[in-house]
Amino acid sequence: MGRTPAPGIVYTTGLGAICPGCRRPVADCVCRKADGRPARDQVIRVSREVAGRKGKGVSVVTGLPLGPAELETLAGDLKRRCGSGGTVRDGRIEIQGDHRDLLVEELGKRGYKVKRAGG
Repeated sequence: MGRTPAPGIVYTTGLGAICPGCRRPVADCVCRKADGRPARDQVIRVSREVAGRKGKGVSVVTGLPLGPAELETLAGDLKRRCGSGGTVRDGRIEIQGDHRDLLVEELGKRGYKVKRAGG
C-alpha cells in the first residue's frame, strides 16, 4: 500500500483499522513484529463488547502476535472449546457470548500472558 494515514485517524474506509503503535494498516503493522519481545511475552487482553450488536455480547481477544492464518486456526480452536460461533475481524478474535474466563484459562494453557480487560 505505502500510504500512511493522518496522525489522528484510527480507521479509514480505504485502509481499514490502523495500528496505534506504527500508524499503519493492521495488515501491514510492523511494531508487533519489531518491538524486540518474543511473541509469547506480549500481553493478550480478553474483554466483552456489546456495542453495535443489539445487546448481544461477544468475547474479544486482542493483542495476539499472529498472522492471519494462525489467527484463523486459533479462533477455530477457541470456538470449539467454547462451543460457540465467532469470527476473526481486524486482527482480533470475536467469540459469541461471554466466555472470558474460559478464554483466559485456555490461552494461559497455551503459554500466553493473558489479562481480563474491562468489567
